[in-house]
Amino acid sequence: MLKGAFPIDSFKGRKTPFYFYDMDLLQRTLEEIKLQAGRFPGFRVHYAVKANSNPEILRVIAEAGLGADCVSGGEVAAAYAAGFPPDTIVFAGVGKTDEDILLGLRLGISRFNVESEAELEVIDSLAKEAGKVAPVSIRVNPDIGAHTHANITTGLAENKFGIFHEELENVLRKVLRMEHVSFCGLHFHIGSQILDMADFVALCNRVNEITAKLKRCSLPVGDINVGGGLGINYQHPNHLDIADFKSYFETFARHLELEQGQTVHFEPGRSVVAPCGTLISRVLYVKKGVTRQFAILDAGMTELIRPALYNAYHRVENLSSSEEEELYDVVGPICESSDVFGKGLSIDRCHRGDFIAIRSVGAYGECMASRYNLRPLAESVFYRK
Repeated sequence: MLKGAFPIDSFKGRKTPFYFYDMDLLQRTLEEIKLQAGRFPGFRVHYAVKANSNPEILRVIAEAGLGADCVSGGEVAAAYAAGFPPDTIVFAGVGKTDEDILLGLRLGISRFNVESEAELEVIDSLAKEAGKVAPVSIRVNPDIGAHTHANITTGLAENKFGIFHEELENVLRKVLRMEHVSFCGLHFHIGSQILDMADFVALCNRVNEITAKLKRCSLPVGDINVGGGLGINYQHPNHLDIADFKSYFETFARHLELEQGQTVHFEPGRSVVAPCGTLISRVLYVKKGVTRQFAILDAGMTELIRPALYNAYHRVENLSSSEEEELYDVVGPICESSDVFGKGLSIDRCHRGDFIAIRSVGAYGECMASRYNLRPLAESVFYRK
């Protein structure tokens, strides 16, 4: 959405900060995902609920026909309540509780993505007690790096996620001996905010190596889940508002060595919802420091923690001003030095009361909000033309 296209007149009188969701953009994004994934038979897309679990966002995505990728029992329950059919829900996470597992068994979800041998044994035991057979995929740690922030890289041997690929053969044989689990396939995920398709090519190559080895050992492979990770353009949200799903799906179609009829699962999150969300705030004060000028907002790290957590960039725009640009450190009101949205940002001259838009916060904005400093949680506004 272009700066001038925000319905700023409707913001007046509304308490800030709040999350503003462009539902038309979300709908166009979902249509693009279905178009590009639909070119390849056997491609199945599950939305990563952790990116944004707002009930209205979930409802729209469920109605579009995507499945759900969950990492907690709470997310499984939220996905089910929003209308995702249980047979489209996949459940990952290194620390599933007994209650989480029992919920998945009771609902009849598509599968558990198992992240350790210890978890596998617990699922088998709980499924036996419940008189059920649990569908499982093995999450494999492929020891593949991604060109992204270290804190959102998940596929290296040092990361806590998955079973190391060299241990896969022994774990798979154990799965096949269990009476109360049913092996469905292999699950991979190497990280988030990936823009270089070469990282996904490297994943495909490792998947091909692993599946070839299993076949040589006469072991089943099942279907393949390649996780998510596709990034967005945070620098230019007005002109590049939909992620490059065409290249993303084409990369896997071209480089994965699949058998006839083999299904491939994808778990995008950020690329689905990040562009449609904007954090709307007001300028509380313009403060001229000794060496810097500050725009102090009524939104802070309690509404968007990514800059403080990852030093992440989000485009900042002054919706109220068309004056010449000046340099500001754009900061929040939280009693922490890290409560900074950006330093030395060039934005239109700020005044007290100006509406400030912090862009591309549809993912990992609202869902990571907190009440630190006893601040109230921000409301959500859903905009449709």
